[in-house]
Amino acid sequence: MPIVTVQQGPRDIELKRELVARITDAFVDTYKIPADTVQVWIQEFPPDNWGAAGTLRADR
Repeated sequence: MPIVTVQQGPRDIELKRELVARITDAFVDTYKIPADTVQVWIQEFPPDNWGAAGTLRADR
């Protein structure tokens, strides 16, 4: 059973639904496994809790 973890900033629920569906489809198509065996975990972090290129995302 594949488990995919996505770490990201906050996103709209519709975008997350689409992402979960597409990731699941990729595993189903590639590995030929049932969709109900694929788990996608989304961890969201507010912009003041992560940074890139030496800067907090909240400071961009």
